[in-house]
Amino acid sequence: MITFDTHPDKYHHWKLEIDGAVAKLVLTVDEDAGLVPGYQLKLNSYDLGVDIELNDALQRIRFEHPTVRSVIVTSGMEKMFCAGANIYMLGTSSHGWKVNFCKFTNETRNSMEDSSRNSGIKFLAACNGTTAGGGYELALACDEIFLIDDRSSAVSLPEVPLLGVLPGTGGLTRLTDKRKVRRDLADVFCTNPDGVRGGRAKEWKLVDEVVPRHAFSEKVTERAQQMAEASPRPSEAKGIELTPLDRRIEDNGYFYSHVDAVVDSAERVATITVRAPSAEITGDISAIHKEGASWWPLLMARELDDAILMLRSNNEEIGTLLLKTEGDIDQVLKADEILMANKDDWLVTEVLGMMRRTFARLDVSSRSLFAIVDEGSCFAGSLYELALAADRIYMLDIPEEEGTPPHIALSEMNFGGLEMVNGRTRLASRFYDDESELSELRSQVGQSIDVFAAEEKGLVTFIPDDIDWEEEIRLLVEERASLSPDALTGMEANLRFGGSETAATKIFGRLSAWQNWIFNRPNAVGEKGALKLFGSGSKAEFDRRRV
Repeated sequence: MITFDTHPDKYHHWKLEIDGAVAKLVLTVDEDAGLVPGYQLKLNSYDLGVDIELNDALQRIRFEHPTVRSVIVTSGMEKMFCAGANIYMLGTSSHGWKVNFCKFTNETRNSMEDSSRNSGIKFLAACNGTTAGGGYELALACDEIFLIDDRSSAVSLPEVPLLGVLPGTGGLTRLTDKRKVRRDLADVFCTNPDGVRGGRAKEWKLVDEVVPRHAFSEKVTERAQQMAEASPRPSEAKGIELTPLDRRIEDNGYFYSHVDAVVDSAERVATITVRAPSAEITGDISAIHKEGASWWPLLMARELDDAILMLRSNNEEIGTLLLKTEGDIDQVLKADEILMANKDDWLVTEVLGMMRRTFARLDVSSRSLFAIVDEGSCFAGSLYELALAADRIYMLDIPEEEGTPPHIALSEMNFGGLEMVNGRTRLASRFYDDESELSELRSQVGQSIDVFAAEEKGLVTFIPDDIDWEEEIRLLVEERASLSPDALTGMEANLRFGGSETAATKIFGRLSAWQNWIFNRPNAVGEKGALKLFGSGSKAEFDRRRV
C-alpha cells in the first residue's frame, strides 16, 4: 500500500536546510531507495517516493518555517542537477501507475507556483549540472532558473527523441505559456536529446541566468536573498508543527477525525464524508496559532487531501466518489468568516492554500464525482465547494413531517480564495462568468437555501423526493459503473474546465489526454517501443503511420 505521509527524519533523497529567510532543498537521491523494487535511481533520477518527500518538504516550509521567503532548489551531486523521472521505473510500471505518478508530480510542481503566487514563497532553481527531462520540469516550476556555465551542463527535454513519450510534468506548456519560448526554438529544443547549454539557453529563454562555476554559489545565494526581500511573508513568526495524521486503514477504507472514505469494492464506489467542526471553532488569531495543526480547517484539508491520494493510488477500480458532509451549517459558515477575517495572517493564508490545493485534487481526479445533499448535510461555504467540484449534485426533497430537510448556504469563500486550477471560482465556472447570476448569488451569502430555491438558482442538479431518493442514487451509481472508464475520464475532464484554457488546464487536460494515449501506444510501451528499450542498446521500431 502506498502512503503519502513522511517526515524529514525519514527522507532518503532530500535535505531541507533553513538559513534565515532562505531555505535550500538539496536533492541527493539514494539510488537504492526506490519506492518499489526493480530499479535503481541513478543520476539523481526520481520516482514517486522522491516526490512524496518533496511534497512533504514544501508543506514543512509553508507551515513550520513561516519566515522562509525564498527557496533554492538544487542538487547535492557534482555536475548533475536531476536526470528526471527514472526511465526504468516508467518502463516497468503499469499504465495507471505512470499516469498517477505524472499527476502527483504535476500537482506538486503546481503547488510551488501556487505558493509563489499566493503566499509569496519564491523559488530559484540552481541547476548545478545536467538538468534533463523531469529535472528541467522541476526547474520550470520555479520562478527563476540559474544554470551553471561549465561547458558541459545543459537543460533538455529529451522525452520525444529518446523515449517516444512527452515531458510528463508540464514541460511543453511551461516552455510556451510561462517562459514564452518561441515555438520554432521550442521545437528544436524538444527534439534534441543533448539539450541547450550556456549563453544559448539564456538567449532562448530556457533559463534566466548562466553563471560560471566559480561564482555560481555566490550568485545563487545573492539572488535568493533579493527574492526573499520582496516577499510579503513575515520576518518574525513562529511556525506550527505538522503533526502526523490520525489515520486508520481498514479493509473498507480510510478513517480520520473529520473525514471518512468508505470503499465499496463490489459497487466500485467510495463515499467520502467530511464533517463540520464538532465544537465551537476559535476565532482568536493567537488561539488559532496555538491550536496549530489541529485547527479544523487545516486538519480537515490535510485529512481530505490524504484520503484522495490514498484512493487514487490504492483503489484504482473505484470509479465513482460520492461526496457527503455531516454537521452544523452554522459552524462551517463561522469557520469561513474566521478564515476571511484573518486571511492576511500568514498561517490563515497557508491554510487557505492547503484547502485550495486539496479541493483542486478533486477537480483533476479521474473519478466520477457526485455530491449527495441529504439529511444532516452541511454543504455550506467552503464545504459547498466539494459539491461544486462534483459532476452532479443530488439534493433530497423531504417534507418536515417526514424528516429534516437539508439546506445549503453560500459564503464569501465561494467567490474567491478557493479557485480551481484554471484560476476561476467554481461558481464562476458553473455559470460561465455570468455576472448577473453571480451578483444574485452573492446577495444570498449567509442565507439558508432550501431544496426548491437551490434547484431554481441552479445550485443543484436534481431534487428527488424521499420516496425515490434511495432508488435514484442506486441507479446513478450502477449506471456510472456500466460505462467505459476511459470515456468517462475524457468526458469529465473536458466538461469540468469549460471556457478559456490556462497553463494548468492544458497540463491536466491536453497533456494528460495525449500522454494517456501515448502511454498505451506500442511506439512507447510495446516490446520494441522506445520507453521499453531505453538503455538496452537496441533501437526502437516504430509504427510509422501518423494517427
